[in-house]
Amino acid sequence: MYAGAMNKDTDIQLSGPFKATDGAGRAHDVKAIRIFDEGYGVIEVYVDFAGTISGLHKDKSLIDAIVAQLRTTGYKGAALTPGDSVLQESKLMVLETPDEFTTYAASKGWKDLADEFGDE
Repeated sequence: MYAGAMNKDTDIQLSGPFKATDGAGRAHDVKAIRIFDEGYGVIEVYVDFAGTISGLHKDKSLIDAIVAQLRTTGYKGAALTPGDSVLQESKLMVLETPDEFTTYAASKGWKDLADEFGDE
């Protein structure tokens, strides 16, 4: 499912607007950080930008600034990493999360659909 399919009924906003600086020292306006409200254990983080970020989807400084913002909302785990290149858009960065992100996401209302199947 692509980020364009996200809407107010199926996503959880983790952060509102803030500024994030890339490796070249340029500031970028982030509109929001969001996740889908449910999934099967793998959580992708969607970062919406006000302007284009073409070519910056793997910028370590920019990703570090996003992780720092998530830490202000209670995230305590490892850094996030760039998501699949086909998911990236000109004003959207998709990041992959480590396993410990699941606990944080659940605290924000995320539901793991795999839990419904139990340990079969």
